[in-house]
Amino acid sequence: MTLVKIAYASNTGNTEGISEHLEEAFEALEMEVVREIADDIDEDFFEDADIAVVATFTDGDGELPTDFEEFYEDIEEVDLSGKVFGVVGSGDSELYADYFCEAANMFEQMLVKTGAKKGAETLKIENDADDDDIEAIKAFAKQLVEATN
Repeated sequence: MTLVKIAYASNTGNTEGISEHLEEAFEALEMEVVREIADDIDEDFFEDADIAVVATFTDGDGELPTDFEEFYEDIEEVDLSGKVFGVVGSGDSELYADYFCEAANMFEQMLVKTGAKKGAETLKIENDADDDDIEAIKAFAKQLVEATN
């Protein structure tokens, strides 16, 4: 069975909710799913995954969440060749127009450096996921699963 691992960081609960929708979408596609908060993982979290997903918000002026900083720095040394990845960002474009989902962009670039294959375009969600976003999450999950074949 295909193993999907989702790493997430959440401050307001928006990204946690998004990670839950991701988990449900992958389970509906009959994938095995492990979802962990950033505080509880280290750089080898994706080592046994077929699909690696990062769900993150952007902190301050375009910065990574504190919970993800060490993971982000350490994952650069990990070889994720043969793995498919996707990134989902949550943000507020009204308050942070210049930095909207910047941490998601940073993770996308970092995961490419690890040798992982981008399986879907980075999904950017305004605040909490609404019904349209949930449909986009389902499509995102389907694209990632298809990319593993």
